[in-house]
Amino acid sequence: MQYRISDIAHIIGAERKGSEDALINWLLIDSRSLCFPKETLFFAIRTNRNDGHKYIGELQKRGVRNFVVSTLPSDIDAYPQSNFLLVHDTLQAMQQLAAHHREQFDIPVIAITGSNGKTTVKEWLYQLLSPDFNVCRSPRSYNSQVGVPLSLWLLNPHNDVAIIEAGISNPNEMDNLNRMIRPTISVITNIGEAHQENFFTKEGKCDEKLKLMRNCDTAGINLQDEFITKVARQEVKDKVKYWPMVRNVEKKGTSATITFNLNGKQGQYTIPFIDNAAIENSVT
Repeated sequence: MQYRISDIAHIIGAERKGSEDALINWLLIDSRSLCFPKETLFFAIRTNRNDGHKYIGELQKRGVRNFVVSTLPSDIDAYPQSNFLLVHDTLQAMQQLAAHHREQFDIPVIAITGSNGKTTVKEWLYQLLSPDFNVCRSPRSYNSQVGVPLSLWLLNPHNDVAIIEAGISNPNEMDNLNRMIRPTISVITNIGEAHQENFFTKEGKCDEKLKLMRNCDTAGINLQDEFITKVARQEVKDKVKYWPMVRNVEKKGTSATITFNLNGKQGQYTIPFIDNAAIENSVT
């Protein structure tokens, strides 16, 4: 899907400087990843380590003509035929644009969170679903406050389903991700020690991740994980429709066979891994 720069300015509530018309296909936050400059919209994001505004001049020389900024260049006259969309917060603007784009699609959206295993589960689900469906999935481990909007931007009218990772490292971050993704199915893999230093308790971190399940239709929670089940709100537990109950794991050589019960029926499968993390991810 293409967006006109004028429409994007309206969506993100930006003040537009420049009158050149443009069609946008690509969002960019890292100048090193530029591929199609004429169709690219660069978001100049400020972080504790860097400031995207520093790269506007370089990108303009490389053909980029559309920028979302929180501060206009002091030499703006040196950027002829360019559009600057002025906003208060460029990251928030990118998330707002991604949320709008997501709203254009009425398809199942699977969101995966957890301390470990998100990318593995996403890739394995993709392998299982892709023979029968056109799947949009997060590239690599794009699961952060900037990674999720870039992932959602990849949604297109040909997709039948989307698989999006959602990772957090601080309190109150999941609200932004949940608002953008609007998952129909949410899955939590596990709760480990990653980013624990930013949360007062392990329960607090689990509760933050469970926000991803607040408005979904179906939640995936390992009911054999007593900690997650205990922390999960009652409304989340009521959304759990399917989860295999593992009855036996047999490791032999370099493979493991998992026996499980699902909806009153017993099943079995074998994977070419024997480590516990891979077994847990396969069950998810």
